[in-house]
This record gives sequence, C-alpha cells and structure tokens, in this order.
Amino acid sequence: MKKLLLTLSLFAAACVVQAADTKIIFIAGRPSHGPLAHEHRAGCLLLAKSLAGVKGVVTEVHTNGWVSDEKVFEGAAAIVVYSDGGGGHPFLKDDKLEKIGALMKKGVGLGALHYAVEPTTAKGNAEFRDWIGGCFETHWSVNPHWDGDFKTLPKHPVASGVKPFKTNDEWYFHMRFRDGMKDVTPILSAVAPTNTMNRGDGPHSGNPAVRESVKSGASQHVMWTATRVGGGRGFGFTGGHNHLGWGNHDQRKLVLNAILWVAKANVPVNGVESTVTQEELMANLDPKGGAKPPVKKEEPKK
Repeated sequence: MKKLLLTLSLFAAACVVQAADTKIIFIAGRPSHGPLAHEHRAGCLLLAKSLAGVKGVVTEVHTNGWVSDEKVFEGAAAIVVYSDGGGGHPFLKDDKLEKIGALMKKGVGLGALHYAVEPTTAKGNAEFRDWIGGCFETHWSVNPHWDGDFKTLPKHPVASGVKPFKTNDEWYFHMRFRDGMKDVTPILSAVAPTNTMNRGDGPHSGNPAVRESVKSGASQHVMWTATRVGGGRGFGFTGGHNHLGWGNHDQRKLVLNAILWVAKANVPVNGVESTVTQEELMANLDPKGGAKPPVKKEEPKK
C-alpha cells in the first residue's frame, strides 16, 4: 500500500511539472523619445498579446523599468526587456544587475530589444555578452537609421516560418560580441549601406573600425541568439525603434519565436502565428503629444 501511495504521489508530482506553464516576464522601460518611437509599454503588450495563442505560455508585462513585486520572478522561464539603455538602463540601477545575474545562473532566458541591448562599457558590458552573447558598445557600435534588407535567414528554431523581409529602423550594428562569437548565432544580418557612415565619429555615430567594416562590405549582425554555460539562452534584437515595425509580420514572428526559444518552449514548425490590426498597433501608446505619422496596415502573410 505504501509503495502504491508513493507511486501515485510521484505520478501526481510529475503531472504538475508537465502541466506547469512557461512563464515569460516582460519589463517595459519608462516613456522615451517622440510618438511611435521607443514605445516600450505598447510594444511589450503587443508581443505579450501575440503569444496568447501559444499553449502553455503565460505572460506578464511590468512597466517603468522593473517588476511590481520581485516575487514574480519565481518560476519565470524568460525575461524580455524593452527599454532605454546606456546609463538609463533599468538593469544598471541599484543592485538590479546582480539580481538579474542570479536569475541567469538559474538558467532563466533573457531577451533584449532595441536600446535595451546597450549597457555601459564600465557596467554591464561583460554581463550582457555572457547573458545574451553581445551588446552595443559605445565608440565601437553605431545606431543609424537604414533599410535593413534581410535576404536570408539561418536554419534555427528562431527563424521558423520567417520569410526574408526589409524594413527601415534604427538598426544598431557592429556590436561587441563574445570573443570568437562563441556559442553566438547571427539571426538577422545585412550589408549596411555606405550612407550609414555619413555622421562624424562619436560614441554612437562612428569610429575607424566600423567605417572600415562598412567599407569592406561586411555583413552586419543586428539580431542574434546565444547559449550560456549551464544551459541558459539569450537573444538581442537591435530594431524596435519604430513602433510600426511590429506591424511587419515577419519581424514580429521572428521576435516571438526568439522569446519562446530563450524560454525553452517549443517553437512551432511554422513559427508563432499572430495578426495585428491597426487598432491593436495604436493601442497603449505612451502619452507623448505631438503629431503622429500615418499608420501602415498589417502586411499580408507571405
């Protein structure tokens, strides 16, 4: 009888584990930039809603750069941060870097969107390269607006069902990756046009190394994935300045796939399917004032 009860208890425990949801925490930064730019809150809510149809996945969106209660990190499979970076990066405030580091040691996944891929060189650079494989480094990386023409994608779960696409965004490039690109896989790459180097040298605008890279026609990686020692996963996506970019079916699918992948959830064979209406794209925008540019409708699926 005791053996039977033990067996039933173990079976019940196994069922609970199998039934556990994949919990994904979105951290949206404070309002920033003008209308339809750096819409951290609206972007996170849109991506979270787009994951609603994925079985076994639950999401939480927290605003103003951190969670409302740090207990929400318990049982989290992945964290996605979409915020300003540099000295204003929410992970660099107080002891937040150490707290995120503790979660990384537990194997929690991490995704960083747009400006959130930039810590500072003095603080966070080494951690971000460890956690997500690379980061924006001042006086090395650059942040011009240009048409990213992504003609091919690698064979990787993150690219499942994604077709080549082209969008204009503030695609950061010439990132500082781990030495030798160890365990880092480029996902979105394109040759940056020469006009991206029209600005003078500066922390974000240019430097001799990136000028030589563009001049040589080197492919620039603007999205990548990485695995960590211990099994954790991360990704960086440098687009996302333009909120309307989330209306692009393939861009959105790529990032949704990446979020599932870092959470160690199964990525559907054809990727995460979602649709976004004009009303949904314009929902939850930060009250910034000023004129808003015309909205592009959802692109048809290819």
